[in-house]
Amino acid sequence: MKKILSLVLAAAMLLSLCSFASAEGFDGQIKIWVAEATVEFTKAQVEAFKAAHPEYAGMTVAVEPVGEGDAASNMLTDVEAGADLFVFAQDQLARLVAAGALEMVEENNAELVKAQNDGGAVAAVTLGETMYAYPMTSDNGYFLYYDKSVVTDTSTLEAVLDACAAAGKNFYMDVRSGWYQTAFFFGAGATLTYGTDDAGTINSIDCTYASENGVKALKSIIKMVNHPAFVNGSSVDNATNLGAIVDGTWDSANAQKVLGENYAATKLPTVDGYQMGGFGGFKMLGVKPQVDEAKLAACDALAAYLASGKVQTARFEAVGWGPSNIEAQKSEAVQADVALSALADQLQYCIGQGQYPGDYWTLATALGDDVIADKYDNATDEELLAVLQNFQETAGSYVTAQ
Repeated sequence: MKKILSLVLAAAMLLSLCSFASAEGFDGQIKIWVAEATVEFTKAQVEAFKAAHPEYAGMTVAVEPVGEGDAASNMLTDVEAGADLFVFAQDQLARLVAAGALEMVEENNAELVKAQNDGGAVAAVTLGETMYAYPMTSDNGYFLYYDKSVVTDTSTLEAVLDACAAAGKNFYMDVRSGWYQTAFFFGAGATLTYGTDDAGTINSIDCTYASENGVKALKSIIKMVNHPAFVNGSSVDNATNLGAIVDGTWDSANAQKVLGENYAATKLPTVDGYQMGGFGGFKMLGVKPQVDEAKLAACDALAAYLASGKVQTARFEAVGWGPSNIEAQKSEAVQADVALSALADQLQYCIGQGQYPGDYWTLATALGDDVIADKYDNATDEELLAVLQNFQETAGSYVTAQ
């Protein structure tokens, strides 16, 4: 009995010490990696956080310019030397988890993330049933820019194409890209995703392109390519006589410049009776596992603050990053952004881009090239199914043998 009582008392003392450490805050150093364009903004927000949380007033925070692409690579190379907090893109989540570079989001914070952010962003930071990062943006994906003096009905792709043709204008979409092709395949109900093992190696595939849905999607692509208004492409800079284009937020300034007072944007239309879908992209903030519980508590608190709706709104106003926070998305400033509003509408029909092997993109380009070369114009459904069966088998061959 005495031994049991001693253990209970020891556990109570340990719990008390942990609580005390958390209550006392943290006065050590934390390193953050963010995109260069957001360094000064992040520094200012860190100071605001410290002012609002006196227990962390003595904490030193180093904000370094390491973009989301390089941050993931650097963390995977040397987790111990990496940042305590770092921004990365959603397609790196599985690899970072496998490398032990991400701490699970604290339970209470995870509940807030689920309640306050859009579904796509929540799914993007979750692996299995576990949340491993804080959503920061929902601003990477594609939608429709159009000249509203030319296109008055954006509900169907057929209507958009016909309006462009009638006005002698061009409609642009890049069917040579495995990113844009998924607008048709995913929209029609086909799937193509890869799974990874604990080491981040691609070890499985879920692909149903060789199906009735896949054939439907491929026929839609062929029909679009054969329309007189169609031109392959996805860059406003390279477009001429622009009537409409499937493009992303990164091209909004160019689209506004080219279209002028007729500038407009909306979600992708339906085609052949189904809503076009595709990939969505998200930026997220990760916390590295820590030995020091007080430091971990500080990292969690700071990460939750930097990913909060208030800071997401301020970040949008400062550098234009589109928020994932639902309330931030409703702000007047965000709602007034034509491109971000269009993307927000589109993302509900998209899936987050996970990890895809490099060979997939090459395979998709080959399929697009064949369509543009009119190789399948007179193909039967059975012949198109055979094309997609070969595509599916080849895509599956990129999975590492177990």
